[in-house]
Amino acid sequence: MDKEVNAGYVITDRLTVGNSEFVIGQNENAPAKFVTWKCTKGEKNYYWGHYCKDRLTALEDLCNRALDEIHYLKSYKQEKENIEKTAQKVEKKCEPVR
Repeated sequence: MDKEVNAGYVITDRLTVGNSEFVIGQNENAPAKFVTWKCTKGEKNYYWGHYCKDRLTALEDLCNRALDEIHYLKSYKQEKENIEKTAQKVEKKCEPVR
């Protein structure tokens, strides 16, 4: 299997949360040997790089970014459910009485 490389960094790890992916890249010749990026699932357009000097910091950042995305998705889901409940209450109030 071919190695995936972005900006000189070999992608070594990947976490998928919803439609987002978070990856770790490693480049032994770079001043910051590790980076974490975000991308849309299935695409290779990496962005929002967080550069790190050691692997443990990169792993921590990868996990924190994935957890932040999980919290965002849970919050979004809850907000959507609340809006739907409110809409149902409004619809019931507006029904004609027969």
